[in-house]
Amino acid sequence: MLAFVARAVARPYGLLKPTALGKIPGRFQLHQEALPHLPVPPLQQTLDRYLLALQPIISEEELNHTQELVAEFRKPGGVGERLQKSLERRAKKTENWLSDWWLKTAYLEYRLPVVVHSSPGVVLPKQDFLDRQGQLRFAAKLIEGILDFKTMIDNETLPVEYMGGKPLCMNQYYQILSSCRIPGPKRDSIVNYAKGKKQSRHITVVHNFQFFELDVYNSDGSPLTTDQLFTQLEKIWNTSLQTNKEPIGILTTNHRNSWAKAYNNLLKDKTNKESVRTIEKSICTVCLDAPMPRVSEDIYKSRVAAQMLHGGGSRWNSGNRWFDKTLQFIIAEDGSCGLVYEHAPSEGPPIVALLDHIVEYTKKPELVRSPMIPLPMPKKLRFNITPEIKNDIEKAKQNLNIMVDDLDVKVMVFHQFGKAFPKSEKISPDAFIQLALQLAYYRMYGHACATYESASLRMFRLGRTDTIRSTSVDSLKFVQSMDSPDKSDQEKADLLRRATQAHREYTDMAIRGNAIDRHLLGLKLQAIEDLVPAKTDCVMCFGPVVPDGYGICYNPMDEHINFAISAFNSCAETNAARMAHYLEKALLDMRILLQSTPKSKL
Repeated sequence: MLAFVARAVARPYGLLKPTALGKIPGRFQLHQEALPHLPVPPLQQTLDRYLLALQPIISEEELNHTQELVAEFRKPGGVGERLQKSLERRAKKTENWLSDWWLKTAYLEYRLPVVVHSSPGVVLPKQDFLDRQGQLRFAAKLIEGILDFKTMIDNETLPVEYMGGKPLCMNQYYQILSSCRIPGPKRDSIVNYAKGKKQSRHITVVHNFQFFELDVYNSDGSPLTTDQLFTQLEKIWNTSLQTNKEPIGILTTNHRNSWAKAYNNLLKDKTNKESVRTIEKSICTVCLDAPMPRVSEDIYKSRVAAQMLHGGGSRWNSGNRWFDKTLQFIIAEDGSCGLVYEHAPSEGPPIVALLDHIVEYTKKPELVRSPMIPLPMPKKLRFNITPEIKNDIEKAKQNLNIMVDDLDVKVMVFHQFGKAFPKSEKISPDAFIQLALQLAYYRMYGHACATYESASLRMFRLGRTDTIRSTSVDSLKFVQSMDSPDKSDQEKADLLRRATQAHREYTDMAIRGNAIDRHLLGLKLQAIEDLVPAKTDCVMCFGPVVPDGYGICYNPMDEHINFAISAFNSCAETNAARMAHYLEKALLDMRILLQSTPKSKL
């Protein structure tokens, strides 16, 4: 069954953005303790909603079978009730009954490579520099912006974010700097050096596959200025001109079990171990990329998106990364820039808030005169490459190149309208776009599919995400009616409005901790802990990122919408460009429909 993962990217999911209302500096601990705990939804409510969510995406026969299993599961005194009680007990004993489980099952125990499968890339606006000088000057300013944001984190003066007047959990901000994922044979772990006495004072810079430790603070604790950073980056550049170095970073692109073996092997050598620890402890990584071959303007954005996701393969910049690092900022000589982040410690919104801060910071004029103290040479990190490590690198290269060749990424800027149009029709822009995705998919394949959209649970302490099930009974009714000659435009418009309303209601339910996916996951994991027979598993339904699916990110601006659509070339049924074409048509048709009918009778 084909499935979407559809994520709103640059700002948190339409209604989940921070409101200007509550930008007040606050102390982290006090703020966190005042947040409510994530609730455990009522069992019967979740099971009813689960059956409802299945209705538009499975056959009648499958639905009947599932209804029987659910009926058995929900009997008084049965398995469901026992697990629910255990889950409620867990919720009383923990800060958040879901967060540890979610971190493990969604991320740390996930064995596919983090590249492409888990780590999102973000493309920033193209900068106007065209040479090495401009690249390094911009990188220096960007590093200064990161350190400026880090000061707010360290001093706990980050403005608290609000959603619908409610304060949000700020914990993820404290996990994104000075952290790194460590591969393990069955489960990875995360290290965080942001806390404690010995805080990180350096970043990692990578150029031509060579890694450097760059101290970013003066001896008096003040951050280096842009001029100082520029001088240091020039030193790094000039001592890493050789382009024949082994791409040690490519090891981090491999399947997690293979990488765990290679990691242990790599760390047997003392020099290698010191170098790896230095990368892991750094505040973040800055990748100074080699230029990519020139391409026409229309495919440039798609090419940059691929660069941010995976680096283009072993022939290009994929070795110029350490993909386990939470934050990697990427700056290429041609002005393209962005970042890739390891997903385990954080969702998109805190990363985007950091990015917004940095981009604004890079526009500021230089004010500070740099101290004239000469700075030490940044330390080059050495690696001893044994034949075994060389072999690991070769295998990682092969696997990565297969993955890179398989990924089809298409960036589409939809210029005809932006979020201002659905707003003028009193419709949530997020619901409108999700419905357009449903319509595009239905027109391509003739049926609906499971769709996963993230909803933030940050209203709750240590909240991460739950799932908005965008495919609903109402969305199916609308997409079926859209091209039907039996329905009038007024009926279609009413169905469109009803479907967007249903999406909005599901979203509100999800951000208040009442969606179904995480609850069902909790019941499943509780069953494993309590050793309940595994037939309860049959009731579970997850919307994973699948081989025959699409990943769609979108960022609605006032007058246009940015989309990034991905699919695998190895799947004959999916095609990113075709999806982009159908999506554009769906958005336009929905606008025409609304403009040609009076406001709804709903």
